[in-house]
Amino acid sequence: MVEAASARDGGQHRNKRIGWLRAAVLGANDGIVSSASLLLGMATAGASHRTVLLTGVSALVAGAMSMAAGEFISVHSQKDSESADIDRERAELKRDPRGEMRELKAIYVARGLDSTLAQQVSQQLMAKDALGAHVRDELGFSEATAARPVQAAIASAASFSVGAVLPLVVVAMASQAWLIGSLAAMSLVFLAALGAASARIGGAPVWSGTWRVAFWGAVAMAVTSGAGAIFGAVA
Repeated sequence: MVEAASARDGGQHRNKRIGWLRAAVLGANDGIVSSASLLLGMATAGASHRTVLLTGVSALVAGAMSMAAGEFISVHSQKDSESADIDRERAELKRDPRGEMRELKAIYVARGLDSTLAQQVSQQLMAKDALGAHVRDELGFSEATAARPVQAAIASAASFSVGAVLPLVVVAMASQAWLIGSLAAMSLVFLAALGAASARIGGAPVWSGTWRVAFWGAVAMAVTSGAGAIFGAVA
């Protein structure tokens, strides 16, 4: 009955989405903010419509490659660290299995099991998969949160590209006279929508996700626009 209700309610927790959701949201947010800020800076500096558009295209390509490379390196470093910890745990299990069982028992006792039950649980889990039990309960690693460098790199590059192309579309469609206002307004709309969607997917409060993403995006665009106006006036 409980399982059926859980299935109807979409009962899975959201932690399986953490890896790709983080990379995707980060990429899309960076795409919108960096592209919109750069384009606004160029526009307020007095660049022509064509120059603003070409600058945005170049920024999209360079940014997507940078995001992919950076995310791959970062997540691969995390994966290397996890692998080293697992190898160390494997060696400890071979060297001192009894000590490792006592360690696992202590973990379960700390979580609320009585000593006898904790001993039984430790014995049964280690008999089935000793390394898996320690990786999960001692190191805190799981399949849901495992580092996946290629997945993270692809998600970041793709989401950055999607985010960066949105301000470009606005620039392509807006006239020179309405370029700055249209770009700023629509970019805030895009950021708010991204914040709401990511909060919804991740199971977090929608309003807080919406205003947080929109607010900091607005700050970034305002600073860049100010810099463009200042340097444009000087030039």
